[in-house]
Amino acid sequence: MLRRSLVAFARRPLSTMASTTPMEDAMRSKITEALKPTTLEIHNDSHLHSHHKAMAGSTSQETHFRVVITSEAFKSKMQPARHRMVYALLKEEMAQEGGIHALQLRTRTLEEEQRQLEREKEEKGEPIASAEVNTA
Repeated sequence: MLRRSLVAFARRPLSTMASTTPMEDAMRSKITEALKPTTLEIHNDSHLHSHHKAMAGSTSQETHFRVVITSEAFKSKMQPARHRMVYALLKEEMAQEGGIHALQLRTRTLEEEQRQLEREKEEKGEPIASAEVNTA
C-alpha cells in the first residue's frame, strides 16, 4: 500500500504539487516577468530572524529575503528608483499577513555586474581578459 502511494506521488506532475516556497516562487515569477533579469538570486534568510520579537507567533518560513537582480531595466536609474520598482512588483507579498517582512536588495545593470566581477578578480590577483586585442 505504501509503495503504491509513493509510486503515485513520484508520477504526479510537479505543476500540481504544492510548493514549499510559495513566497519565493511568487517573487521569482513577478521579478522575472517584469524585469527580465540576467541574474536573479533569492536568498531566504528567515531562519536568521525567527527569534526576533516581531516574528513571535509567526508560522511563515518566508519573511526575510536578500535579493540580487541584474537587469537592463535598471539602466539610467538610481538605486532608490530601482528599489521602488521592485517594491512595486512585490507590494502584495509585502502587505499580506505572514508575507515579506524584510527585503534586502542589490540591483544593478549588466555593466555594473561585469565591473564588480572584474574588481573581484583584481582583488584575487586573477588576470582580467581585455576586450581590446593588440595586433601590431
